[in-house]
Amino acid sequence: MSLGVGLAAAAMAWLITPDLASTYAAHVLPPLLLSGVGLGLVMAPAIAVATAGVRSAEAGVASAMVDTSQQIGGSIGTSVLNTLATSATTTYLHGKLPNESTVAQAQLHGYDTAYWWSAAFFAAGLLITVILYRSGPPTGGLSSSAAVPAGQEEAGTAPTGPGH
Repeated sequence: MSLGVGLAAAAMAWLITPDLASTYAAHVLPPLLLSGVGLGLVMAPAIAVATAGVRSAEAGVASAMVDTSQQIGGSIGTSVLNTLATSATTTYLHGKLPNESTVAQAQLHGYDTAYWWSAAFFAAGLLITVILYRSGPPTGGLSSSAAVPAGQEEAGTAPTGPGH
């Protein structure tokens, strides 16, 4: 998982290099592909760790919680990065005549700011995964009785509540 986070951080830093004369195929597509590979290496292990040790009867709820957390995190992340980009663009334009060239350079500056922050967030994630994540199958968490398949719980320990 650390490799994937590192690749994603590198991809975000790489996206800072394009200028106004850059082309999509040469300057944008390669870091986007690298980011896709990196995030692909992150998602499966992250979901496996997030749902490890969950009873099969609760697997749907655990999976839904992971999915909801990803959606909310993505929304908040997009909002934060958009705010950083627009603030940087506005700051760049302050006191300058807003001609076509200046506005284009200001937008590029805004993107650069958002990509730097993205790279920093991924670098922090890399540090966290290096410190906390251990390779191999997830272990620990719940006791061995938590892994009992649904419908095979001991008497008196069956789930209760709505839908049970």
